Amino acid sequence: MIVLAGTIGAGKTSLTRMLADHLGSQAFYESVDDNEILPLFYQDPKKYGFLLQIYFLNKRLAEIKNSFDNDLNVLDRSIFEDALLFRLNADLGRATQTEADIYSSLLGNMMEELPQQAHTKAPSLLISIQVSFETMLKRIKKRGRSFEQIENDPSLYEYYRELNQRYVDWYASYDESPKMLIDGDKYDFVEDSHAADQVLQLVDDKLTELNLK
Repeated sequence: MIVLAGTIGAGKTSLTRMLADHLGSQAFYESVDDNEILPLFYQDPKKYGFLLQIYFLNKRLAEIKNSFDNDLNVLDRSIFEDALLFRLNADLGRATQTEADIYSSLLGNMMEELPQQAHTKAPSLLISIQVSFETMLKRIKKRGRSFEQIENDPSLYEYYRELNQRYVDWYASYDESPKMLIDGDKYDFVEDSHAADQVLQLVDDKLTELNLK
């Protein structure tokens, strides 16, 4: 499968839809709008952080299994990001280090239990969208989810700032599969159709390089 990665507001969902339409494959989306735990997490991270990560782990494992039938199926979030996200919550006091350690161990064990098929457990290609912190904040504001807004919780500013930087570091060290980087500030593929065409061409070129298309 092809997997998208990137911080909040990077455009993962939009690019997932674009790629699936372009490639004639199936899109798998992260459960957000129907996720009853997510708003509770923003209200009380220490109480609901671990439960939220288990919820996402369960969903992502199901998506990986369901996507095995086509190397060009597209997932809008990588399971390999989850440990990064929960470790950040622990470092900022929004979860405990013990919870983060248990989650990392559980994630590793669950990945080992995925069925061995002709496909690898890692993606065929990971596409990371990187945006500046300023762009990230503008997009969070624009999409308007009340529980994500800094004016409702000023502590989110530091969380978002640190999250954006950790994604840069995470991509640099990611070695589970082939990868490519999309500059989300240079290519505003959500608002600009020309930029969208350019991004699709970049992905096509990478897939051809990897003999996937």
